[in-house]
Amino acid sequence: MMNCIIVDDDEQIRLLVEELIKETDFLCLVKNCSTAMEASNTLLKEKIDLIFLDVMMPGMSGMEFLKTLDGNKPQVIMITANKEFAADAFDFDVCDFIVKPITHSRFLKAVSKAKRAHETTKNKNHKTDATSDAIFVKSNSTLVKISAQDIYMIEALVDYIAIHTYTQQFVIHSTMKEVKTKLPENDFIRVHNSYIVRVDKITSIEGNNLVVNQKIIPISRSKQKDLMNRLKLL
Repeated sequence: MMNCIIVDDDEQIRLLVEELIKETDFLCLVKNCSTAMEASNTLLKEKIDLIFLDVMMPGMSGMEFLKTLDGNKPQVIMITANKEFAADAFDFDVCDFIVKPITHSRFLKAVSKAKRAHETTKNKNHKTDATSDAIFVKSNSTLVKISAQDIYMIEALVDYIAIHTYTQQFVIHSTMKEVKTKLPENDFIRVHNSYIVRVDKITSIEGNNLVVNQKIIPISRSKQKDLMNRLKLL
């Protein structure tokens, strides 16, 4: 899904675009904005992937609004009645430019283009994250690269720790505190003085224990609240 906002001072256009968004499976409307300032405030509060932006608006125009967006800006589809603004809009690296009146086919072409660009960016970021999340450990005088995705548990063994993956176990001289600083903070949690687990590898929790890769791991009473806050509970 792509979270999107509409920014247009024309209520009829906003309602039309809103209906088109509702008919598009991969779009989710977060806010319908009548001014650029309202849109700017929304961007500070919400994760937005796509902006439908009118060019001519009172106060701050669409072009002026584009200048306020940083390098990590959402995809932008410009909407206007004036074709002459198209060249200027593409100078701001907008995704597409729709000339009014808006048709369903032209809307679908524009949002499909935005979706492809969004997925390309997402895949690039995922590859970068996967690379940066890798750690190296010494095994038989050789440094071995381990992807954080492959680790499901780290176990304390007095002066050593055991890093458990689905294919191997690595025992190294280190501390739980030190290894935790090398792992993606949002993916791992310390549930006990002797155990760190990857949150998305937890298969079940019952009482003071959790199960990861068919292994029963104790949960410290002091860690239970933190663990519950990290889970998506229904």
